[in-house]
Amino acid sequence: MASRAAGTYPPVPVPLAHPGVDTHTHLDICTGARLPLGQGEPEPQLAPDEDEEFPELDFFFDTAEAAGVRRIVQIGCDLAAARWTAQLVADEYAGTGGSAPRSWMLGGAALHPNEAPRLAERGRLDDALTEIESLVTSHKRMRVVGETGLDYFRTGEEGIAEQQRSFRAHVEIAKRTGRALQIHDREAHADVLRILREEGAPEVTIFHCFSGDEAMARECAEHGYYMSFAGNITFKNADELRRAAASVPLELLLTETDAPFLTPHPHRGKPGGPYLAAVTARKLAEVRGLHEEELCAAVWENATRALGSWD
Repeated sequence: MASRAAGTYPPVPVPLAHPGVDTHTHLDICTGARLPLGQGEPEPQLAPDEDEEFPELDFFFDTAEAAGVRRIVQIGCDLAAARWTAQLVADEYAGTGGSAPRSWMLGGAALHPNEAPRLAERGRLDDALTEIESLVTSHKRMRVVGETGLDYFRTGEEGIAEQQRSFRAHVEIAKRTGRALQIHDREAHADVLRILREEGAPEVTIFHCFSGDEAMARECAEHGYYMSFAGNITFKNADELRRAAASVPLELLLTETDAPFLTPHPHRGKPGGPYLAAVTARKLAEVRGLHEEELCAAVWENATRALGSWD
């Protein structure tokens, strides 16, 4: 298995002209970290391969600072990662002795749509949903219910009903707890929008790694949904996505990495980190014909309005 040692990561870009924001990253995966699962629980322990090397958290905070990315939202999307996330944001600084300020980070937790059928098959979905609600209310810095939603790319027809049930439950958790809802939508646009209409979307709804076209962007904008763009906006085959990004009202635009995934061109295929939100921000500015500073200032304001103060 390929190493994720610090040396394999893309170089740190020139710092942004205005501080940037990564509204969706997975530092648990980036670092190979997980909290131990409770004794007797049936979920497998998600741990790094013995031969795989991972950077420490300091690497991701230091590189983010160097690139001018000063706000990060850590997302845990299974039970193990959700527990790790809740502990991380509650700690002064993850117990690592690092120097990055705690005010840089918020957290979120949910069951990824692909988790829902697996948990339901073992009769564990309802208990898991209850725990997710407990975790997102466990600390004032846990601001997001996500990523939840629908994924018809990896889950077959037999898992759709449980995905939709889990998504509806997460919508209710977000509304009940006053948290933002962060949506994973892969090849399921129509059903995601339909369920939001049927359930009534939370006050703050964010499409993580937006993947729709201009028509979907217009529909999301009509409902006041935020749309967050990741490194795939830089991919050579992403012309349709770039057209969608150009059409989003500036006040509904967000940036993210989904790190370690979706590393921007020309480093596609390498592991990523929050610092690469700088590359996405610059591409978004180019696509929209804005100065980098103007784009980043708008995203900074949008993230504060959507998720509250980081301070």
